[in-house]
Amino acid sequence: MKTIFSFLTLSCLALHAEDSNISRMLDGKLNISQRNDACYAIRDARSPEALAALNRALEAPSIRACAARNLREAGAVEELKSALAGADPEIRATAAAELGAMARPELMELLANTARDPNLMVATNAFQGLSHYQDRAVLPYLLNLVDAGGIVAAMALSRAVEFNDPSVLIVSRRLMASKDVALRLAALRAIGDLGDRSDLPALNQLAAKAESAAPAGRGFGLVPPLDLSRAAQNAIRQIQSRS
Repeated sequence: MKTIFSFLTLSCLALHAEDSNISRMLDGKLNISQRNDACYAIRDARSPEALAALNRALEAPSIRACAARNLREAGAVEELKSALAGADPEIRATAAAELGAMARPELMELLANTARDPNLMVATNAFQGLSHYQDRAVLPYLLNLVDAGGIVAAMALSRAVEFNDPSVLIVSRRLMASKDVALRLAALRAIGDLGDRSDLPALNQLAAKAESAAPAGRGFGLVPPLDLSRAAQNAIRQIQSRS
């Protein structure tokens, strides 16, 4: 009886401490350090009240990172999915990063869809989330992203190369004629890594043009022109060195 009473007492004290830390975490009158300390103190909390409070804490930039990590470590997939569906792109980006860090197979499709988000920060974080997956099951999602174009598509193709799969080479050959400069450059690098002597005629033709082009699309800003002819020359050298 005494053991049961002691257990109940400790449980009550733990709940009281959790409630106190939740209140402190959400108290906008406290400074950043105090709120983050309170957030860290409930890192192991799994109660519905704690998860709801952490989800609410995502709205505060000063404690967002801590709250998001707590949700990930608690396995709070539904709460992070809810945050991913919100209007604030910074919260969506944070949620995408934490869902990706879980590397759960059932989240691949969600992350791939989010990697097409019109907000570059959200899209990039979702792609980085996909990069946590080492399973080849992620390869089709990466190659589907290539069709979207832009910087995320180029990164997806570069990541796909690491699987050394023939399907990546097929896609890369098709993209040699793409109008998307970043994607063309990624394709040339992929062909350099995976191609064979049958690619040399097309590469030689491009290398002879001394072609450079300015990247377009979101995420680049002031970037100097990309030298496609030099990229073709590098791919030629790689293929010849393997031959």
